Amino acid sequence: MASGPDRNPIIIGGLPSQVPDFDPEETQEWLDSLDAAVDERGRERARYLMLRLIERAREKRVAVPEMRSTDYVNTIATKDEPYFPGNEEIERKILNATRWNAAVMVSRAQRPGIGVGGHIATFASSASLYDVGFNHFFRGKEEGDGGDQVFFQGHASPGIYARAFLLDRLSEQRLDAFRQEKSKAPHGLSSYPHPRLMPDFWEFPTVSMGLGPLSAIFQARMNRYMEARGIADTSKSHVWAFLGDGEMDEPESLGQLSIAAREGLDNLTFVVNCNLQRLDGPVRGNGKIIQELESQFRGAGWNVIKLVWDRTWDPLLAQDRDGVLVNRLNTTPDGQFQTYATETGAYIREHFFGDDHRLRAMVENMTDDQILHLGRGGHDHKKVYAAYAAAKAHTGQPTVILAQTVKGWTLGPNFEGRNATHQMKKLTVADLKGFRDRLHLPISDKELEDGLPPYYHPGRDSEEIQYMHDRRKGLGGYVPTRVVRSKPLELPADKTYASVKKGSGQQSIATTMAFVRLLKDLMRDKEIGKRFVLIAPDEYRTFGMDSFFPSAKIYNPLGQQYEAVDRDLLLAYKESPTGQMLHDGISEAGCTASLIAAGSAYATHGEPLIPVYVFYSMFGFQRTGDQFWQMSDQLARGFVLGATAGRTTLTGEGLQHADGHSQLLASTNPGCVAYDPAFGFEIAHIVQDGLRRMYGSDDEHPHGEDVFYYLTVYNEPIQHPAEPEGVDVDGILKGIHRFSQGTSGSIPAQIMASGVAVPWAVEAQRILAEEWNVKADVWSATSWNELRREAVEVEEHNLLHPEEEQRVPYVTRKLTDAEGPFVAVSDWMRSVPDQIARWVPGTYQSLGADGFGFADTRGAARRYFHIDAQSIVVAVLTELAREGKVDRSALKQAIDRYQLLDVAAADPGAAGGDA
Repeated sequence: MASGPDRNPIIIGGLPSQVPDFDPEETQEWLDSLDAAVDERGRERARYLMLRLIERAREKRVAVPEMRSTDYVNTIATKDEPYFPGNEEIERKILNATRWNAAVMVSRAQRPGIGVGGHIATFASSASLYDVGFNHFFRGKEEGDGGDQVFFQGHASPGIYARAFLLDRLSEQRLDAFRQEKSKAPHGLSSYPHPRLMPDFWEFPTVSMGLGPLSAIFQARMNRYMEARGIADTSKSHVWAFLGDGEMDEPESLGQLSIAAREGLDNLTFVVNCNLQRLDGPVRGNGKIIQELESQFRGAGWNVIKLVWDRTWDPLLAQDRDGVLVNRLNTTPDGQFQTYATETGAYIREHFFGDDHRLRAMVENMTDDQILHLGRGGHDHKKVYAAYAAAKAHTGQPTVILAQTVKGWTLGPNFEGRNATHQMKKLTVADLKGFRDRLHLPISDKELEDGLPPYYHPGRDSEEIQYMHDRRKGLGGYVPTRVVRSKPLELPADKTYASVKKGSGQQSIATTMAFVRLLKDLMRDKEIGKRFVLIAPDEYRTFGMDSFFPSAKIYNPLGQQYEAVDRDLLLAYKESPTGQMLHDGISEAGCTASLIAAGSAYATHGEPLIPVYVFYSMFGFQRTGDQFWQMSDQLARGFVLGATAGRTTLTGEGLQHADGHSQLLASTNPGCVAYDPAFGFEIAHIVQDGLRRMYGSDDEHPHGEDVFYYLTVYNEPIQHPAEPEGVDVDGILKGIHRFSQGTSGSIPAQIMASGVAVPWAVEAQRILAEEWNVKADVWSATSWNELRREAVEVEEHNLLHPEEEQRVPYVTRKLTDAEGPFVAVSDWMRSVPDQIARWVPGTYQSLGADGFGFADTRGAARRYFHIDAQSIVVAVLTELAREGKVDRSALKQAIDRYQLLDVAAADPGAAGGDA
């Protein structure tokens, strides 16, 4: 082997090759020593020595590269494990009862005639991980603060319900209503953690894979943000996220690890249940998922604790002087470990220990049954406690605990480690008997053979139940529990909104800027100003919000440790540990996670925050729509701004930036109140009403409504009129008001428009009057979605109450006296205004930007989609011709006159206007 000066300089693991060697003789002595260790004692001994040297180097603060992964053994040595403060025997009995009830609940839900099933294998593998947390770590809310925030793995919900049953938090009747939320109302239990469905129990929805870890990171960060800004004392709160190893395949699970490390979120612990299985089979059958995850988390700057083996392995590892056992553990793939979980002790003796005499010698005095029960670390309470205690004690970094378990553990040979175990929902009588025996429960064969298997409760006065209550009392109350302690906010007076209602005068501004001006006034309010949380994905300047930099500042727990390049400018970039603005980089997923954490702070910590999340509208509901459903489920509140809205308004950007459908996507979310305002005065009333609904109080909603607001605003500068005298505020809020009444012409018609299309409608109104004798009214449809939602509610009421006077939808009542035809137009696809077609009292046609977006001038794009003023004119004339009110020859005349077939003939329209 080449050595010394003959070796080619290389780089391995960050070791520098170009640093000069000032003492080559000493260097050669070290290399010779290593060579001798390899030659005389073998590679394993040399490896051990190298690892010890690296360990000592770190102790001496010598900077050496971080290892990507360590041996496939526990991070915490047996000698370093802390004293276990619990009663392990009692905790075993508690866990056995919990395991039984969880499995029985799912099995009973799969009975004939119901068949809603559930999942039992996930909790079976992670039960000890939860139990140690419940007994020793998870803080409740009874001390008056937010306690700990625990993100439970969605598929483990049966186990959480089963534990709550033992604590008398849930009745047997409720367990039997699992997944029967309506048919067994009000006793139904949701399938997974759903706060909207169980608002006094669950806090965080997690079953949409990947959103749990993402949300946990930003929840921990929000805790620090709230404390830094003096809004709430979150110093005692710890965030726990329980995840599956298969779940870590989701990009959202790992995509934001760096922010947790960068901001030193040592108030955060991930517990990854590594049962080595996805839903259908092995996670990394040919590899090692724990080693892979260790590398990823270490690389991202996390503290990694591996919890691989239980205490039965300790004597074997203590004998492993030459590292042969560790080497076998390191080189055995996950798929083989899954097989070992389903095989006999004899099989393991032969295939794991059998081909090396040193390994065979280690287990020669062990029975096959003892070998079979060499267990995984995630099932050992003492080992789990040691890992959790180390995670809580670690400072400066977030921690991940990689705990190896067996999926379906204790459920019997038909479940444990089987590929199909995730889909198995029903325990046979034989399974139940074996399960009962494994758990040592006093349940007779007759009880299992006759009818449904029974739940087990040791009795309210039993030592197990008293132990559970005592532990929770000592930790500050029951978990999970959702409590709303916040009080309604004192909202700003009408005068706060006066500036925006005055219009823009001779100045042209975009609706985005109108909103920003209003936001600036709201943030000056002494009562609620500090509660606004501004969020944007690296686009504050695009949205004209750089004006907030000097005053609100950007949140950074480290402050600003450099001189900003624009420090001499009025709107200089400023970071601060107490900053109000969250600048989460180019990450809509991260921003939405911040939005959710801030929007639910009124419940999590009893202190309402008012998040305002502004983004390129194309990248909101389209890119992170799943998170907006999560937001709705978590009952979070706040304002979401789809800026640069519309398919034709953001000139030059092209297809991937041309949003013609986010309003339609928003309409599918029952918790989203969506508006498409045209002018500043409309925005003022919508925001004022949103603050009232979400942060005010009334008899029906003493703590505010569980909704969030979505406003689409545009970057096209227009002149904003002052609020009209006697403005129809009720119409603005319900979705439609008459903005401009026709004053000339004799043939009546109605034009309905939203957002940026309202000025086109007004121009069409002028052309129709001057050139075609048509007297058209222009209606601003501030919310097609809300109009439809109210109409659907009316129809449902009428369907179920035929004996009562039939109600009429608001949009129908509003337009009853308006003589049609009706033409609707917007910068959205036609499906958006078509939502209300059924309830418009007359002939109805919609115009829209259906199809892919493209880069061009605004005028050309609108002519292409036939939604510009001239196209509106032709659409109105077409409907009038259909009704016999104008001659059809007028249609061809209009098309030729306005050159509708020639995209290049259109007026290019206003240019620029990023905000």
